[in-house]
Amino acid sequence: MASSRQLKGTLEDHLTAFRRGAVELIDERELEKRVRQALADDQPMRIKFGMDPSSPDLHLGHAIPLFKLRDLQALGHRIVLIVGDATAMVGDPSGRSKLRPVLTREQVAANLETYTSQAALVLDLERTEIVRNASWFDGMGFEGILQLTTRMTVAQMIERDTFQKRLDAGEPVGINEFLYPLMQGWDSVEVRADVELGGTDQLFNLLVGRRLQEQDSQRPQVIVTTPLVNGLDGRKMSKSYGNAVGLTASAREMTFDLMRLDDESMGTWFLQLTRLPEEQIAELLQGHPRLAKARLAAEISTCFHGAEAAAAAAEAFNSEVRDKQLPADIPEVHWDPAFGSTRALANLLKDVGLVQTTSEGRRAVDQGGVRWNAEVQKDPRCEMPEPNEPVLIQVGKKRFTRLLPVAPTDS
Repeated sequence: MASSRQLKGTLEDHLTAFRRGAVELIDERELEKRVRQALADDQPMRIKFGMDPSSPDLHLGHAIPLFKLRDLQALGHRIVLIVGDATAMVGDPSGRSKLRPVLTREQVAANLETYTSQAALVLDLERTEIVRNASWFDGMGFEGILQLTTRMTVAQMIERDTFQKRLDAGEPVGINEFLYPLMQGWDSVEVRADVELGGTDQLFNLLVGRRLQEQDSQRPQVIVTTPLVNGLDGRKMSKSYGNAVGLTASAREMTFDLMRLDDESMGTWFLQLTRLPEEQIAELLQGHPRLAKARLAAEISTCFHGAEAAAAAAEAFNSEVRDKQLPADIPEVHWDPAFGSTRALANLLKDVGLVQTTSEGRRAVDQGGVRWNAEVQKDPRCEMPEPNEPVLIQVGKKRFTRLLPVAPTDS
């Protein structure tokens, strides 16, 4: 009887997992070649991802590469998780406009306690190779670090836009910051990475890894970058802005926070943080933003807490936020089949009796006085979809109608 294979799926399954939501693949032809060879030999590829414990908690932005790693892990590849307890003390300069403060080993150790447990919310750590890069950097000694610094020149370092912008602005660049890309690149040499994942801000560091592997007579790693998603309010995701959703947030916290997500960000969040097919995502985004956002919240909350907890959180949001302080005698109107599948908002307001004319409806929308399931509407011409569940429509402070699906016909 033939032994079971380590790698699962087809070539296209593997390439799709790598490509989904990726910004850069360097290079894609090499990736396809390596995947073909891996499948032919049934030899998992070593896929590296590094996390520096520079803060105690992870948020959904950190989960983007973790979800991709989980997809690749499910196909049988070997995930190599680098816990950067050495690099965290240097501090990654990627995207930083100012010199980052140096962390002590004690601060790094304290942050390290929570990192792997939070990564385990997405990855199967029993099938993940976890290594700390202090295990080789601590043993290098001064001579070893000195030899590492000879691998690149200052001119090559300041090609990096982050450093160049700071120099142009008169901001200091620490010599210790030049060490960071060399250290991250050397990690790839130590673990013999076939592929490395990182955010778009990490591209310079990832390319250094390729350079150092070639210098050490290794096959250079393929690079896969993922985007840095904005936070709930459209700005850069950061706990200091209050716009991040933590991986350890409860189902209720996740749902209530995700319902505040900026509409423009939904497409990226769907693609990066759910595994819905792209065609289905496109259909959801063509519908009403509130319904799409509710589906996004349900998908993410279910992933971390299960369907029952996610459904309970959604019910709590609907009762506490969407339907807050409503009159007891809200009139109910069924969707008219004559409307078809959609109806322009201003016309629909007149159809259900909330305004006298479509012109009045347009003015109400333009003035910000119309809400659809608690979401302020901005476009009177927006085609509102036929509801598959009750929808609360509000005009001003006192006019409400509950729009129901098409009334069932007598059999």
